[in-house]
Amino acid sequence: MTAFRLGRHTFGADELAVMAIVNRTPDSFYDKGATFDDEPALAAVERAVDAGARIIDIGGVKAGPGDEVDTAEELRRVVPFVTAVRERWPQVAISVDTWRAEVGAAVCEAGADVLNDAWGGVDPDLAAVAAQYDVGIVCTHAGGAEPRTRPHRVAYPDVMADVLERTLALAERAVSLGVARESVLIDPGHDFGKNTRHSLEVTRRLPEMVATGWPVLVSLSRKDFVGETLNLPPDDRLNGTLATTAISAWLGAQVFRAHDAAATRQVLDMTASLLGTRPPAVARRGLA
Repeated sequence: MTAFRLGRHTFGADELAVMAIVNRTPDSFYDKGATFDDEPALAAVERAVDAGARIIDIGGVKAGPGDEVDTAEELRRVVPFVTAVRERWPQVAISVDTWRAEVGAAVCEAGADVLNDAWGGVDPDLAAVAAQYDVGIVCTHAGGAEPRTRPHRVAYPDVMADVLERTLALAERAVSLGVARESVLIDPGHDFGKNTRHSLEVTRRLPEMVATGWPVLVSLSRKDFVGETLNLPPDDRLNGTLATTAISAWLGAQVFRAHDAAATRQVLDMTASLLGTRPPAVARRGLA
């Protein structure tokens, strides 16, 4: 695995980092707007930081179809909140989930450390913003899909080949624009431009992404591929998410975007100890 840097924050090669999700949306698929208002959103950040999250991922637009959210509204939802989180938790890395370069610039001015480009470079200026502000960027595979659209009869001759081709091209382009190489992450984009079988396959084949040398981020939390695999609604997908988290960590992923920070942290700690990169928190058994 690979050490990396997001803005002012560094992460070790053996570190498995929790990226806690805090949605500033009234219509998110799982929490249904639970953190749309400032007070519950700040409380969610506090819980996540206390649970061991090193990155907070703030999003102002629901990933799926829904009401139109223009640039001005996205800015209103995220910029003041980034400012508040930066002031209260200087030790945490702040990520903003956006595909818009204008939003990216504004949140970097407010203190963001990484731009989470979940729609695969649809705004080519976003990487230039990351370079300008010396922050990280997540290069995600979305199969060429437009933002906020669902896949329809999508097919790939080889889904991982497409993931590698697109994410590596985005990563190298970001570096060519001036983003520090150690500040670029790649994401296979579970559910984005994919059906459930595609998402399961890219999970099994994560070592191919890890072998490229770029740090790998996975966004698995309560997603449809988990729901369809187990035939469960979002509220009941935690166990499936955590199973996929453990396997993804074992296969070399390093950053885990999650709704359930405490449970994810425990799974990653246990996986790290099994891998031999983290000692047990206590070791008394058989020593007395």
